[in-house]
Amino acid sequence: MQAFQVLEAPEHWRTIDFISDLHLQEKEFATFQAWQLFMQHSSADAVFIVGDLFEVWVGDDAVHSNAFLKQCGAVLKAATTHKHVAFMRGNRDFLVGSDFLQSCQVEDLSDPTLLMFGGLRWLLSHGDEGCLADLDYQVFRKTVRTPDWQSQFLARPLEERQDIARNLRLQSEALKTNGAKLYADVDPAWALAALTQARCSCLLHGHTHKPADHVLGSQADFVRRVLSDWDLSDAKPRAEVLRWHVGGKVERLSALNCAAGF
Repeated sequence: MQAFQVLEAPEHWRTIDFISDLHLQEKEFATFQAWQLFMQHSSADAVFIVGDLFEVWVGDDAVHSNAFLKQCGAVLKAATTHKHVAFMRGNRDFLVGSDFLQSCQVEDLSDPTLLMFGGLRWLLSHGDEGCLADLDYQVFRKTVRTPDWQSQFLARPLEERQDIARNLRLQSEALKTNGAKLYADVDPAWALAALTQARCSCLLHGHTHKPADHVLGSQADFVRRVLSDWDLSDAKPRAEVLRWHVGGKVERLSALNCAAGF
């Protein structure tokens, strides 16, 4: 794991909400609507978006001609008027640029980020870096995260970038249809090594779409907390928020309850 950003929560914060893997896209309006209501009405002092807010991102310039992305930006900016909002890139939206985040007044988080809150330390990561068993993806990830690859890709015409992204989505949907396992799990040894390096008790990540808490190693004081994905159109709708209280309490809540002001 690379060097991590360090962020200390202000003393007045009482609760932080964490979400990831919403994969927002225009055709999934129910998920967007649930997210919009959550961002408007959650009572938390801060919302940390831990990767894959968007299904795809081909460059900040796409926002100018896309009404849906403009609407997403407006939701983010409106939320920052009454809570802190921070964003970490995922494997689907790793090309989100600092210009877009600044225009929304959203804090730009590195992956990983060490968050200190209420005397505790959590390590935040999208999680894809730790899926070591997915060898093909790790090769792909190493390539596309280089500045050279990104600058060359973003220099392509917008329409060409959109076509590439569309083809990649079709491939992903075909894998789902065929019942393929899309994501390997985070390697426990990798997670434990990352926590040891950061001197943390908890690794919080998304990416795998397998929400659960996992004890690492033989000591119960090391835990890996996995965030849920969101899909309000699924036969079993999902929209879960993980809330961290200043006293150390952690709970998993329905985003719809949070949108009601809980």
